[in-house]
Amino acid sequence: MPISSHEIRFSLPHIEIAGKVWGEPGGLPVIGLHGWLDNAATFDRIAPALEGVHLVALDLPGHGLSGHMPATGYSLWQQAATVLQVAEDLGWERFALLGHSMGAIISGVLAGSLPERIIGAAMIDGLMPFTSEADDAPRQMARFFNSTLQLGSKRKPVYDSVEKAVSARVLGGTTPISRDAAAALVERGLMPHDGGWTWRTDPQLMLPSPLRFTQRHATSFIENISAPTCVVLANQGVMHKHPEVLARIDAFEHLQRHRVDGGHHLHLEESAGEVAAILKDFYTSLS
Repeated sequence: MPISSHEIRFSLPHIEIAGKVWGEPGGLPVIGLHGWLDNAATFDRIAPALEGVHLVALDLPGHGLSGHMPATGYSLWQQAATVLQVAEDLGWERFALLGHSMGAIISGVLAGSLPERIIGAAMIDGLMPFTSEADDAPRQMARFFNSTLQLGSKRKPVYDSVEKAVSARVLGGTTPISRDAAAALVERGLMPHDGGWTWRTDPQLMLPSPLRFTQRHATSFIENISAPTCVVLANQGVMHKHPEVLARIDAFEHLQRHRVDGGHHLHLEESAGEVAAILKDFYTSLS
């Protein structure tokens, strides 16, 4: 039988974090991290197949049912620190990671920073963040400052039905996504508002990053990962448009790589079964 899920809440010193749990205590401890503007429901199709895994999938700050951070609080390292606080709350000294997209990048930051705490890491269509070099820092910071000044004048859209919100996600997302996959994410990402529905998501998440890693920064985190690491790349996903990024990933000889047909959300779409089988084998090898 597929493994069922239940909700969980963490009252951290700085924020309330929500999540979904699959599997029983005693299984391999895994923290799941979703992509940008998604939520814990991103793992709904693959998690039930991960036998022997105790998966705690988070709504990262500003996403899903979790609380919002104070102003300018959404750097990769602040998100990673929140994940670490959840692990402390769970009493997990060592744990594995499962990340998609932004969640995969955060997993790389954690696994590279604290390799002694990470049992293993699986990343789905993500690994390294967008980078820029030091000379670009003033221009990047200016984009951030100007965007923060405009944030207060923007209003969230209100939809008169959940179906219209799903359509908006399908049509307006930064990457193509099927309607069924969008529906799974939208259900957890909406709240009632003015007789309709609007996004729970913190608008600050739409701001450009104030500061980006340099290429050398980003590479150093991945090079410092010592735990077994599995990367599932979507053949029609985000990174296939950036052959230079794929070349960098291929250069990391300590990473296990799999290429699977599908788009960026392949783990929520037709390729979910193949992705789940890869992950099940990987996590079994860690036990």
